[in-house]
Formats: sequence, C-alpha cells, structure tokens
Amino acid sequence: MSEIFLTGRTAVVTGATRGIGFAIARALADAGATVAICGRDQQSVDEAVRRLTNESQRKVVGKAADVRASTSVAALFEWLDTETGGPDILVNNAGVGLMKRTAELTVEDWQQSIETNLSGAFYCSREALGRLKNRGGGYIINIGSLAGKNAFAGGAAYNASKFGLNGLSEAMMLDHRYDNVRVSHIMPGSVDTAFSGAENARAAKADWKIAPEDIGEIVLMLLRMPERTLVSRVEVRPAKPRN
Repeated sequence: MSEIFLTGRTAVVTGATRGIGFAIARALADAGATVAICGRDQQSVDEAVRRLTNESQRKVVGKAADVRASTSVAALFEWLDTETGGPDILVNNAGVGLMKRTAELTVEDWQQSIETNLSGAFYCSREALGRLKNRGGGYIINIGSLAGKNAFAGGAAYNASKFGLNGLSEAMMLDHRYDNVRVSHIMPGSVDTAFSGAENARAAKADWKIAPEDIGEIVLMLLRMPERTLVSRVEVRPAKPRN
C-alpha cells in the first residue's frame, strides 16, 4: 500500500483505461488522491473506473475524451471543475505507437501520432495551467519515451512526437516555474504493456521489461519531492534488457 500523502488533491490522468495510465491512476488513488481518468471510449472508461474504485477504495471518476480535439479537452476540464473542483495534478499519458518506415506512413498515420502524443499533451496542459495557477500551483507530468532522444528505424512519426514532447515539457517548465507549477517528463524504455498492437505482450514472458506499476511509483516519487526541488526529466530503462 502506498503512503497516503495526496489526500485532498485531484489528479487527472489521460489514456488511463489500461497499461501505464491505468497503473499511474491506481498509484495516485492508493496515495489518497481523487483521480479523474479519460480515454476515447466511455465503456472502457467506465470499466477502468469500476476496477480502480474496487481496488483503491478511493474516489475515481471518468469521462470519455479525445485528446486530439481541443474542444473535447476543454469539455473534459469543464466537467472536471464541476465534478471535483479542478485539478492539482495532470499526467499526460495518452499516446499511440504507429511504427512504419517514413515512406510508408500515411498522412493519417502522421497526424494521429502527432495529434495524440504531442498536441494532446499541449491541449491538456493549456487547460490545466491557468487552473493550477489559480489554485496556488500544481504539477504536470508528461509520459514520454526514450524514443524522444533515440531515433530508430520505423519510428519516424513516433520519434517526432516524442522528441517534440520533450521540447514542450522543458519549455513549459521554464515558462511556469514561477507560477508554482512544476513540470517533469518521464522517458521510459521498454514497458510490459499491450502498447503498439502487441495485444499478448503481458501474456508473453517479458520479465526483463519495465512494469507499468514502476512508472506509477516514479510519478509518486516526483510528487513527494519538496516544492523547492524539481526533477525535470527521468530516464527509465530495463535493468537487464534482453540481448
């Protein structure tokens, strides 16, 4: 059981119906936060809320939202104001991984990657920043990837989105540090989830990979830091990667 240190705080986690986002939401709820989650499908959101509520015994709420659409994000945060009183913590986790060689990427593939992984984080952060400042401060944590500093063949759209997320995170940190808003980005390597279409990933033997729960623990670590201290970037790798 996590230390209860987020009582009275509200955290928003995007893309939280499964994988890393679900694990982060559970960690935040276990630490005492009221947690609001979103995903693109209301049925999946409702199921994740049910599971999180049963597991944590904390208040968890959810609403379908498409982070690629600024209007949908605005509606999400307006709902959050009414439902919880507004956010103290935002975790931008929603993401997609479309892996194709550059010449094989369609315009739709490119747009989906950039709009979900980069524009979505901007839309959510833009809605959150004014609210956090009005509440006296808060925290934004962006879930990036080591692909944001290490390009690889077949990763043009994904690399571009994650390189961009690094730049957004670092500039936003500089822009708003004196508004008492801390900004960090976490850059995991291989995580044991069904991301990028590997639907049976967790069923396969993948003990060497990072567990989603480990990323949840890193989020809690950042939130535990004294306000005078900011860990702006966290790079995370499997301790013993597969040869």
